[in-house]
Amino acid sequence: MPAQDWFQRALYERKYMTELSKQKIFWHSRRGMLELDLLLVPFAQEIFETLPLSQQRLYEDLLREEDQDLWNWFLEREEPSEPKFKQLIAHILAHKASKA
Repeated sequence: MPAQDWFQRALYERKYMTELSKQKIFWHSRRGMLELDLLLVPFAQEIFETLPLSQQRLYEDLLREEDQDLWNWFLEREEPSEPKFKQLIAHILAHKASKA
């Protein structure tokens, strides 16, 4: 990858999480179920910004899923529709457990 392309990509990634998109993530983390709010909102507020860009994007993808599916995945009643969500779900649950 040429140095200029790498530099442009680095600038884009640094600007990716603007204040507006942080607010968007927070509001999308608020769901129709209190139980999900108790998992996702603290994660969004306390951990999201520290994640690598790839994990931030994965979290955004996770938020596009239906509440009932998310709840079943967090309770391990069902497997996530995408295997890539497993590690992120485990991270969210670990964060919640560390707060208990």
